[in-house]
Parts: sequence; structure tokens; C-alpha cells
Amino acid sequence: MLRTSNKSATSRVKALLLGSVFALALGGIVAGETAFIFGNTAQAQNLSEPQSQPVFSFADMVQRVQPAVVSIRVKTDETVAQRGDNDGLPPGLTPDSPFYDFFKRFGMPGMPGNRNGGPQHRYGMAQGSGFFISADGYVVTNNHVVENATDVKVVTDNGTEHAAKVIGTDPKTDLALVKVTDGKDFPHVSFAANESRVGDWVVAVGNPFGLGGTVTAGIISARGRDIGAGPYDDFLQIDAPINKGNSGGPAFNAGGEVIGVNTAIYSPSGGSVGIGFAIPARTAQQVVASLMESGKVVRGWLGVQIQPVTEEIASSIGLDKARGAMVTEPQDNSPAAKAGIKSGDTILSVNGQDVEDAKDLARKIAAYPPKTTVDVTLWRDGKEKAVKVDLGELPNEQAANAQSNDSGDTDHTSLGDYGLTLAPADAAGAGDRGAVITDLDPNGKAADRGLKEGDVILEAGGQTIAGPHDVSKALTAAEKAGKKAILLRVKSGDSVRFLALPLGK
Repeated sequence: MLRTSNKSATSRVKALLLGSVFALALGGIVAGETAFIFGNTAQAQNLSEPQSQPVFSFADMVQRVQPAVVSIRVKTDETVAQRGDNDGLPPGLTPDSPFYDFFKRFGMPGMPGNRNGGPQHRYGMAQGSGFFISADGYVVTNNHVVENATDVKVVTDNGTEHAAKVIGTDPKTDLALVKVTDGKDFPHVSFAANESRVGDWVVAVGNPFGLGGTVTAGIISARGRDIGAGPYDDFLQIDAPINKGNSGGPAFNAGGEVIGVNTAIYSPSGGSVGIGFAIPARTAQQVVASLMESGKVVRGWLGVQIQPVTEEIASSIGLDKARGAMVTEPQDNSPAAKAGIKSGDTILSVNGQDVEDAKDLARKIAAYPPKTTVDVTLWRDGKEKAVKVDLGELPNEQAANAQSNDSGDTDHTSLGDYGLTLAPADAAGAGDRGAVITDLDPNGKAADRGLKEGDVILEAGGQTIAGPHDVSKALTAAEKAGKKAILLRVKSGDSVRFLALPLGK
């Protein structure tokens, strides 16, 4: 009986528990329906309510720096020659023509001209962006924005227009410095002290298409870009959209520091396709400081023609890898020539800083002021050599004069394994020294390495070439020494370069 009673009690407990669970479940469903239908039992979530964690935004930074960004409006005057020959007159018109006096006085119909036959003035308007870097009104922008300017206006973020003047320009880096002449206490920004990295945020602020202050954002997508704009190309590539009118505007990091000056875009269509280029802050700082001090940029000058070192060239001169910049020609009376630097030397470092390539050497030397003494490490004859060079001032135009050697060869020499036929340079009217290529097999080794008819071989394997016979001897000596390639110094037109010619059949 006790068992029966206990079993019955257990059954009742289980039934109560199941009933409770069922009731709770049913109550939950009923409560849920009530809340859904009537909205008075539970509160539905509003997905737009502010969250406890802050949302990342550039708004505060932009609000802080945007007053320092300006629009620049420029009136330009470009002096151009009159169209046509004979002082702007129609082609073939002679003084005995009955229309000569008419065209001389009034110019050609539908064409710009003046009655005096002098140079023309073509006026235009240009606009771009810029930014204040000091409270007293110095503004950084692009050279191409203010080039040929006769009148410059700076328009601030609040719409106030100020007169300004161009302090100085630097076409080689496309930078310019402008100063407002009728104001003071301007909000300004600073250049970033630290190098930017690929992947860092970048915010571009400017005046695209004359629309006024516009902000776009992206990341730095690459560094060290060479776009063929000048000898010191070292651009940041950014994907923050920039367009016409953004030129000269700042690119900021997330902290509001200027990391670059927007200067160019890659665009088959003329609009942004997500690839823009900015001049790095460190370059802009150096140029702006020089413009502010003297109105021009004064750069150090080494005085050499240089070229990149390829893997083949590195192998032929015994370098462990392609690095440095190879000297093709030191200029007469240049700092390099006075220091004993010779053609064929490879410059590996300047003041202990490794030289990556020819462009890197140009940038490093340009960063030093004239009269600076620098330690240059060379690779010569299979080993390193240190020299001291007193840098000069970079002249506007550079020219390298070749020295002369007499040639004793008078006949043509065929080098069938290389697809070359050579003749003495002096006999062929190609200069006073070397061996000129008179015939070239388009499928031969020489053509494959870029040699062409008319090129003059000045050196082979480090030996000066007086004529074709010297080239043949140098090739034979290099083959006997077990070398895979021989280094040739070649003159093409007015330029001189080195190239590695593979040896063997």
C-alpha cells in the first residue's frame, strides 16, 4: 500500500510539473501575442536608438580643420606666339601681295592677333585648393594652380575673399607658396611629423569643380609612386576621391595632420576612378621652408648622369643584388668629377643611407643644401670605396661633355654571335671615340637588349673602346673569364647608359 501511495504521489508531482511547464509555455506565447498585437505588455526595440558604444566618424576632425582649407582663384596670362609664319601672317603671303597690308594691320580673321605683329596674351581663369600653414596667411598649393598668375584670390571656408601674392613656386615638385596680403590670425594646420603607412586613413578636403568645401575619405593605397611627373616623384597613392579643383588641397590623417598635398589623379575619363596622388608631407615641408626663406628652392647637386641597376648589370659587376644607382657619365667640373667619381661606379649609399635606385639617389642629393659635404659609398672594381663630395648648387640646365680618344680601326667588324656589325665611330661620323653599330640583326642578342643602329659602344667590360677591335677583344676576355654577361657603356643620341650583354653562343 505504501508503494502504491508513493507511486501515485510521484505521478501527481510529475503531472503538476508538466502542467506548470505547459502553462508557462502557453503563457509566454499568449504574452508574446499580446505584446505584438496590443503593445502594452512588452516594449518593441527601436533599432535607431543611440547605442552605448560610440560610432567612428571623421566629423569632429573635419569640423576642426576645414576652416584652414581654402579655394584659390587665379587670373592667368600666358604669352603665346602668333599663329602662322611670317609674324602671324598667312603662310605664303609676301610683301608684294595686295592683301599684305590688310593682314599686317588687322591679323588673320578668326585668329588671335595684334596689329603690331608682336606676341599674344592669352588670358584665362583657373581655380584650385590650398591650405593655411601659418596664422599670418601663408598658403600651400600646387604650382600648376598659380602658374602664370597675374591675380590671385584666396577664398576662405566662410566665403571671405582675400587678395594674395605668389611667394615662390617649384615646378619640379609642383608646389607653390602663396601669401594673403589683407588679413591675419588665420586658422591653420600642420604637417604630420610621422611617416604615413599603407592602409592608414586619409581624408581629402578641397574645392572640386568649384563646388566649395568638399570632404572625401579613403586609405593610403600605396607609397613611393613614380608617375613620370618629375625627377623627384615619390607620391602617396590614395583612394579618397579627388577631382579637378582638388589640386593643392590637403590630405589629412585621422588626427587632422596634413600627410600630403593632392596634386594628380589617374583618370581615363577625367573624373575620379579612385586613384589619386599626393605629395608627401616631408617633401612639401622641405620645399615650403625653402620657398618661405628665399622664394625659390635650392637643391644640392652631385653632377652625374645615372641609371638603374638591373639584375644583369649587378651580376656583371659583382654586386649581390640590383641596388644603387650606376653612374653613366660624371659632368665636367662637377662635384662628382672633382671627388673622383667615374663612369661605371655604382653609388650604394649617401651619408650611410642606402640608395635604392636612381630616383632615390636624386631625391637624397636634392634634400641637402649646396656646399654640404656628404659621404658617398661606391661600388668599383668589385669592392666598396668611400669618397667625400662637396655638393654644388643644382643648375637649371645640365650638360655632359664627352672626352675624346683616337681610333686606330678603319674597317668594319662583324660579331655574328651577337648580331652586331661595328665600325670606328670617327670614320662613320658618330663621334671621336668608340665603335658605332652600323648593322644589327633584329633577332640577335644585341637587339634583344635594346641596342640599335647608330648606338656607339664607349666601354666594354670596364675598358675604353677605341674601335671595333677593342669590343671583340673585351668579349673574348670576358668569355674566357667565365662571365655570363659583359657590361657595355653605350651612347644613344645625347644620352649615355650601361647595359649587360649576355655572353656565349
